[in-house]
Amino acid sequence: MLKNFSLARQLALKGVPIKDPRVVVRAVLGVFLLANLVAAIVAFKPFGGSAEDLMREEQSLRRQLQDMQVRQARSKALVEKVQLAHAEGDQFLSKFVTDLRTTSLLIEEELNRTAKEAGIKRREASLVIDPIEGSDTLSMLTITAGFEGTYANLTKFVNLLDKSPRFLIIENMVAAPQQGGQNLTISLKLDAFVKEEPGNAL
Repeated sequence: MLKNFSLARQLALKGVPIKDPRVVVRAVLGVFLLANLVAAIVAFKPFGGSAEDLMREEQSLRRQLQDMQVRQARSKALVEKVQLAHAEGDQFLSKFVTDLRTTSLLIEEELNRTAKEAGIKRREASLVIDPIEGSDTLSMLTITAGFEGTYANLTKFVNLLDKSPRFLIIENMVAAPQQGGQNLTISLKLDAFVKEEPGNAL
């Protein structure tokens, strides 16, 4: 009440009529609004926090920066591994995967050389080409070849194939003893990868 009287007196000194209650109410509301604004500024600190608040915010930002740096380093290492794997894959394909005609001739020569060195006799052979799912240029070449020899010959033959510079996969091998002797009838299935390109049909 005293505040309102003091405000009314000041308004009267300035020539504002105090008989109009609306003027007084507006002035009081203005004072309250100003007080609320000051309280909001103190409570929410829109112009910056205290030194402790700023320090905590700095520490939080530093932690976020460190986390981002760790993630960046991991991503960089992953990219380098992918690039290395891609380069090694290309090198492997260029070294071990050739066109169909070249691969079939190389494998034929390899089987003849290995069989002769192992003392085993070559018999009939057949080739089958199957496409590899998901690849437009690679196919699987399956060679089924027959051999005849002793168990010692077969052991040496398999060891020589295992050391072959060609990328050959022994998919299956069946050995059956022949009647009245020590020789075995051997059926061997080998797999190799070939490039399937136009004009390279066997």
